[in-house]
Amino acid sequence: MIIDGHNDLVLHRWRGEPTDHLDLDAALAAGFSGGFFALYVPSPRTADPTEIPYAVPLPDPIPHEEAARVAEELFAALCALPVTRATSTAEFQEGRVTAIVHLEGAEPIASDLSNLEWWYERGLRSIGLTWSRQNQFAEGVPFQFPSDSDSGGGLTAAGRELVRACNRLGILLDLSHLNWQGFWDVAGLSDAPLVATHSNAHALCPASRNLVDEQLDAIAASGGVVGVNFAVTFLREDGHERRDTPITEIVRHVDYLAERMGIDHVALGSDFDGAVIPDELGSAAGLPKLVAALRESGHDDEAVAKITHRNWLRVLDATWR
Repeated sequence: MIIDGHNDLVLHRWRGEPTDHLDLDAALAAGFSGGFFALYVPSPRTADPTEIPYAVPLPDPIPHEEAARVAEELFAALCALPVTRATSTAEFQEGRVTAIVHLEGAEPIASDLSNLEWWYERGLRSIGLTWSRQNQFAEGVPFQFPSDSDSGGGLTAAGRELVRACNRLGILLDLSHLNWQGFWDVAGLSDAPLVATHSNAHALCPASRNLVDEQLDAIAASGGVVGVNFAVTFLREDGHERRDTPITEIVRHVDYLAERMGIDHVALGSDFDGAVIPDELGSAAGLPKLVAALRESGHDDEAVAKITHRNWLRVLDATWR
């Protein structure tokens, strides 16, 4: 049973594009039980960097009204999928795919939070405060290599109120894509476990999106979890986008996080359909290869169960109350 911290299947369905990694029937047969299905309001596409080092500027903010309109369409695309929408961990069961409704970027939420409970009633259970851009609540981290996430300001007053409201309702707060100051603002405010659904170890790959040891320590101390991202540019020491990157690079980050944070704080956060992943894995159908690689690295049955699903279930239970 594999629960995953991030996928962008909904964006592909909304655009009418074929899936890159997440054919649901093949994924289910490979043990994929679901996870966080992102509702991501896209910024205009920009060229991917081809040279290392790189520094991609933050895209322009997206107005709330436009984001809310697109989010409605994305939510409809999610509702059309053959999945069960999760409002409790009891809904994760073998033999079916369960989706956590996740906003990747809080732009669809009004600054006064007037529509937050309405979204909650429809099944919203996770919010990424930012994608890699600025919004009414916080500022995202730009894509840069090599770099850290220390850029821009922290949470706005509305952002602080959003954190408190999510704690009250039981909505998970995702710190992936959030900049340095925003991360620490949330860490100081939130009474829920800290979570980065799809991020990696900066010590192994110095991309701005990855987490430094101090952040990993704070997540572990809160009882939280980091979902290891399969994007090759966040795995490789050199930051290059190479499809021939081996699965062992994913395992390398799992091992580092487990040693630094403890095995109870490591999970999977693939970024299926949102990034270039190792060809050796290929798609969600290749997840048994990753499980085998984890075992070859020395992780026993209990450790593999924690990495693949138990840690997510524990944190969701603690957050959703």
